[in-house]
Amino acid sequence: MTYSAMNWPDILAFGFFAVAWSIYAVTLERAPASRGGLNAQMDRYREEWIDRMLTREMRMVDMQIMAALQNGTAFFATTTIFAIGGALTLLRSTSEAHGLISALPFGVPGTPVLWEIKTIGLTLIFVYAFFKFAWSYRLFNYVAILFGAMPFAEDKDTVEAKIHVRRTVLLFQAAGRHFNRGQRAFFFALGYLGWFVSPWFFLITTAAVVVVMRRRQFSSDAALAMVA
Repeated sequence: MTYSAMNWPDILAFGFFAVAWSIYAVTLERAPASRGGLNAQMDRYREEWIDRMLTREMRMVDMQIMAALQNGTAFFATTTIFAIGGALTLLRSTSEAHGLISALPFGVPGTPVLWEIKTIGLTLIFVYAFFKFAWSYRLFNYVAILFGAMPFAEDKDTVEAKIHVRRTVLLFQAAGRHFNRGQRAFFFALGYLGWFVSPWFFLITTAAVVVVMRRRQFSSDAALAMVA
């Protein structure tokens, strides 16, 4: 990225965006406070699911749920491809789109080079999301294979069964973690769109995305239901 095409408000806004995304991601995945979040609660229920699955002889319902998770991940991966195509189309229409935004009463005019930098950045966010969703889909496939290789219920107390359960849980949690990262990229892409209007609006939309996502993780109806 060439800083000559960006003035200090743009640099400030983009820096805030990058730092906010990084801090939020690290805090949500590694900080002790994240254990009360919705994602951490779901990880614990994944572990409980696999433990109970080991005691069941009939596991068709488990495979149907896994298929639904795979289909949802595939949907997001496909959606990301369309988003990448839309961003590239926006890059091809730099002059028209730049003129439209500049005509807005609250838009801040910028150079076509800056517009292209913004568009390339948006494209890279969607590319990152695609890789996360694609890898999550692959991991869900691996988890489905481990489901099929699950020891029989009468062998649930063996060392082999306990090791298999632990491997399945870890792989299952990894699949969910990469899916969450892909969705997080989608949410931050919505905040990134504010940069196309102005760097100051970019700051507001980024902060709004962080606030909304944090609320959904820790104080939304869904999060409160998990600790009720």
